[in-house]
Amino acid sequence: MCATLMPEPIIFAIPKGRILDEALPLLARVGIEPAADFFDKNSRALVFATNQPHISLIRVRAFDVATFVAHGAAQLGIVGSDVVDEFDYSELYAPVDLGIGHCRLSLAGPADAPPPGMGESHIRVATKYPATTRRWFAAQGIQAECIKLNGAMEIAPKLGLASHIVDLVSTGRTLVENALAEQKIISDVSARLIVNRAAFKLRSAEVPALVERFRQAVGDAAA
Repeated sequence: MCATLMPEPIIFAIPKGRILDEALPLLARVGIEPAADFFDKNSRALVFATNQPHISLIRVRAFDVATFVAHGAAQLGIVGSDVVDEFDYSELYAPVDLGIGHCRLSLAGPADAPPPGMGESHIRVATKYPATTRRWFAAQGIQAECIKLNGAMEIAPKLGLASHIVDLVSTGRTLVENALAEQKIISDVSARLIVNRAAFKLRSAEVPALVERFRQAVGDAAA
């Protein structure tokens, strides 16, 4: 008798950082609970089992969630819409707004300076969202020279690296503490469930059903 081949596990990518704490209760509502070592701060593991034998979690940086899912290394993930918009991967499908991780992507500049106006043709901006920033300024008729930074964005204007920044804003406290002011909201941000398009088709017995469970969980929470 031939042995039954077990399907490859579904790999679910979740982000480190601000979204994680809100994502865990949502995962629990759809019946996915990480193994105990996921919560061990001393663990250096990157792949974690769950209470679902066919689902494993990987915990990576938010920007990397989109890359893992787009390239098929993970089948599903949770990531902010800011990341989805920045990479604009054709391989990604973002079917569910999870209603968590709310913040905004904003343009900020020195508190004592006006926002860039239509008379300007060029601006230098520090950001970790160069593609989104260029698109937004192009729509205003302004060419944006983007300086890519992964952190400490708020000191860029003070040190003369850039005149403005584009970054995520929640309370705005960090901007105020660095003599900056929020000038324009580029987009409102929330976390999305993302899916690899090929996996959605090829694993039609598993992935679409999991997407529907997330959609139901979000609907129940909003009711």
